[in-house]
Amino acid sequence: MTQYLTDASRPVAPAADTAPGAAAASAAEPRGWWRDAVIYQVYPRSFADSDGDGMGDLPGIRSRLPYLRALGVDAVWLSPFYASPQADAGYDVADYRAIDPMFGDLHDADALIRDAHGLGLRVIVDLVPNHSSDQHEWFKRALREGPGSPLRERYHFRPGKGEDGELPPNDWESIFGGPAWTRTNNPDGTPGEWYLHLFAPQQPDFNWENRAVADEFRSILRFWLDMGVDGFRIDVAHGMVKAAGLPDIGGHDQLKLLGNDVMPFFDQDGVHAIYREWRKILDEYPGERIGVAEAWTPTVARTANYVRPDELHQAFNFQYLGTDWDAAALREVIDVSLDAMRPVGAPATWVLSNHDVTRHATRFANEPGLGTQLRTPGDRALGLRRARAASLLMLALPGSAYVYQGEELGLPDVTDLPDEARQDPAFFRGAGQDGFRDGCRVPIPWSGTEAPYGFGPEGGASWLPQPAEWAELSVEAQTGDPNSTLEMYRSALAVRREHPALGAGTAVTWVDGLPEGVLAFRRDTAEGSFACTVNLTAEAVRIPAPGRVLLSSAQAEVVDGAVELPSDCTVWWAV
Repeated sequence: MTQYLTDASRPVAPAADTAPGAAAASAAEPRGWWRDAVIYQVYPRSFADSDGDGMGDLPGIRSRLPYLRALGVDAVWLSPFYASPQADAGYDVADYRAIDPMFGDLHDADALIRDAHGLGLRVIVDLVPNHSSDQHEWFKRALREGPGSPLRERYHFRPGKGEDGELPPNDWESIFGGPAWTRTNNPDGTPGEWYLHLFAPQQPDFNWENRAVADEFRSILRFWLDMGVDGFRIDVAHGMVKAAGLPDIGGHDQLKLLGNDVMPFFDQDGVHAIYREWRKILDEYPGERIGVAEAWTPTVARTANYVRPDELHQAFNFQYLGTDWDAAALREVIDVSLDAMRPVGAPATWVLSNHDVTRHATRFANEPGLGTQLRTPGDRALGLRRARAASLLMLALPGSAYVYQGEELGLPDVTDLPDEARQDPAFFRGAGQDGFRDGCRVPIPWSGTEAPYGFGPEGGASWLPQPAEWAELSVEAQTGDPNSTLEMYRSALAVRREHPALGAGTAVTWVDGLPEGVLAFRRDTAEGSFACTVNLTAEAVRIPAPGRVLLSSAQAEVVDGAVELPSDCTVWWAV
């Protein structure tokens, strides 16, 4: 799921009463692996193609697991690979217990999980509980059987308004543009009821008030936990429960309201009862299995509600992702994020890119304030410099970090894909989002000088075209180059694994008195101290060196106790 981040998405400090249940959290809570894990997102279509059909697959991912182990990540999150008509790149699931043939089969999934565990990597899989595909057997039966079918109770079917039911049941708009309702035909061919789909028409929303839906997803959880997965990333975790009566919102351009307030179809309090049930299931299994919420909420404080001690373990920090390259704004969102998570005993999470937003190497190449979906490449050298600095800042913060495939290569978004190549459903719904998510989904380059750059067999293709300039950004081209972004990531993850003050804990100590536009903080532990300095300005600055350089995103030299920090540069220090 994706949505714009508006000004209202800026961090808001948590109120004292926004997280009931916080008292159950304890500072002495046992340390879980997820609290400071670095989790790598694999978008299966675009990671590695084993059979040359131009589409990534599970055997391809399996073959590249040693690369991820050597990179230094702790876990792999796989975007959907379930049986699906692919109306929304697999987020329209027809069968939650089957693998789509384009990706392989259940034997491939089992082998991947086993290999990952053998390499010390945990595996998190996507779960899509807000909606199914319109090709799900439940929905197909609901259409065949017509009004009154018990299967219709598992979705949101409603009669229309107007003299002949010709108007939608309410005024809700789809996140992808247009109305959130589609009218059906009765079995006899006459116009029938309408069904709700907050996304594409091929993605009807489940009715979570129906117990059969809840029972089915508890069974799905157990199926994959029994397969050995270590957790679930829960798509649209904030959307499953709708306000009673499905009330009108009023007006149009509702997409612009998202992030301003709790909507009747998003972030309803009823979702938390679902996650309390799920947490009990997760806790039944050994090995610390986790749930991760993709929850777009108006404030970080409301996000914290999803990770109370008896609910999920992590929630994505979209407020951080949507923050511009600005010292004051970043300091604010870091403070608010840590402050919100501390009372509920959950780790903060940090993320810069994913499969739904423009890569940060391109966002930071453009002027601030343009949002998270951009059409222009901007100044690519500037974008890469800032992206490298932002990555080291993210990896220095207390909590868990998410890395989207290819960001360790410094990949920019592909902003000039031809219209005929695009597959994002939002691109084809003119009243919705720009539909430019395809730009961050282009298959990543592994080796060679010509497409598909090792993504698949030589001479093969890729489902989205790769730019010619990506030859110099491949894993092969960057390996061994001490100045490459890939080697910086490898070094950063190695240092993070070795240094106790990196990732752990729940707070930072800010260092004040530095030039405007420079951020600095330190962490002190019994095993040692760590400092991080970031110059977010366009000019080099000279500041006192707090210790010994561990790693820097650009060349920074210490002379006579002072360091010359280049523009857009982050330095890690052993203090």
